[in-house]
Amino acid sequence: MKTIIASLSVTMLLFAGNVFAADMPADGKSKCGACHSIDKKSVGPAWNEVAAKYKGQADAEKTLIAHITKGGEFGWKQGKMPTKGLGANDAQIEALAKFILTLK
Repeated sequence: MKTIIASLSVTMLLFAGNVFAADMPADGKSKCGACHSIDKKSVGPAWNEVAAKYKGQADAEKTLIAHITKGGEFGWKQGKMPTKGLGANDAQIEALAKFILTLK
């Protein structure tokens, strides 16, 4: 019985790890997490809303990178995002754009 309970516990932990694997990258939390979250509007739109807006667009990644780099409103009407967010570098911006586009 103890073996079954232990096995179930390990399985549940592994499953929980996969559920939370979509957590934003560390750079995203430290740079962009002040105004954005994955699933809730804040100062800026939720990233899953951003992903939905650009879903299926061939140039989505390039567009997101340009928007994050130059800043602006981009039709969200939630305030103007500053240039490069809170000081993200080009590699962080590219990684974040790729991450956002993986969300559903």
